[in-house]
Amino acid sequence: MLTGGKIGLRARHEDDIPVLRTELYNDVVNAARASGVPWRPLSPDAKDSPLSVDAEEKEDRLSFSVVELEGNTLIGIASVWGIDTHNRSAHLGLALLPAARGKGYGTDVVATLCHYGFVVRSLHRLQVDTLADNTAMLRSAERNGFVREGVLRSSAWVLGEFVDEVLLGLLVEDWKQGPRP
Repeated sequence: MLTGGKIGLRARHEDDIPVLRTELYNDVVNAARASGVPWRPLSPDAKDSPLSVDAEEKEDRLSFSVVELEGNTLIGIASVWGIDTHNRSAHLGLALLPAARGKGYGTDVVATLCHYGFVVRSLHRLQVDTLADNTAMLRSAERNGFVREGVLRSSAWVLGEFVDEVLLGLLVEDWKQGPRP
């Protein structure tokens, strides 16, 4: 398990799925805002669920369950995706259960994902793509040294309207020099 100050990132377990489905995926508004694909209902035994445990992770994507270190309680999910081994870059993402939001866990998750990307995977660049009104993710990324690099105007179709996305980037040399929580 990778550990941050308050959180740990571990493999997704089968018993995580019912909690994640109920508290993250079945919240249609948040699920639609967090994904680039339309929300659809899933049966409890759906094998193609975006939350399912995949024994054969794809080379370009790693999925983690986020746990609170004190008590080992499941509090969300995180991912490193779009891993490009030639250009040594990847994207970061996370989603926290409603009860875990606003407690600083997001900043700690981003910091731990940065450690994984830069130290464990020897990546050169990490990127966050988020909706322009996702202030929690913007703050978590910026607190970890990410810099806003641009806005993709009306690039995401979310619940019946196009919304802007913000791109943030962090290079390994800036991460090594900057203060981190």
